[in-house]
Amino acid sequence: MTTGRVEAFSDGVFAVAITVLVFGLLPIGTHGTLNAKLLLHAWPQYFAYVVSFLSIGIMWMNHHTIMAHVARVDRPLLVLNLLLLMAVVAVPFPTALVAEHLTGSSKAAATATVTYGLVMIAISAGFAALWVYVATHPAAVGAALPPEALRDSIPGFTLGGAVYVGGTLIAALVSALAGLIIFGALAVYYLFEHLPSPADEAEPGPTDG
Repeated sequence: MTTGRVEAFSDGVFAVAITVLVFGLLPIGTHGTLNAKLLLHAWPQYFAYVVSFLSIGIMWMNHHTIMAHVARVDRPLLVLNLLLLMAVVAVPFPTALVAEHLTGSSKAAATATVTYGLVMIAISAGFAALWVYVATHPAAVGAALPPEALRDSIPGFTLGGAVYVGGTLIAALVSALAGLIIFGALAVYYLFEHLPSPADEAEPGPTDG
């Protein structure tokens, strides 16, 4: 199978997940008298929305980067991609929990943020599995780069999994807000390129004709 159908389906899932996030903002200001204090009091909803929107958006970017290395999709890669999307589309659920409970009791805030972290760990594991499969089965998927270049990029790309685990532990044991800040910082980390570009292999070197 070519990558076109996989990317189209995946784009739809990412679009749904990122759109559903805004539903958490719709109830703000609909109960009681609307004023600036009421809007400012809803800062956990805004914060959770921004972190999740950026996270999903950057995941979408990195998903396209992975697919740019692939000429065809075999069944194992298709299954791994499906499992990744199952976790991605669940992001609005812990986002709503964090928005509702971040400023509540410390136990409720920790539970909500740990749930958020667990979903992010699952997504990180899904991305890691997807890229490790591409890097270790380049012939099966028609990878554009040499196997060595693909394998060398694995540590930097999969680093986020360990940080998500650390952020989740901090949310559980220290501060829910600190854990959420770590999750947001990871989104910024993955905003930058951590995978080799297939275009680099096609560009002629200084000694090429």
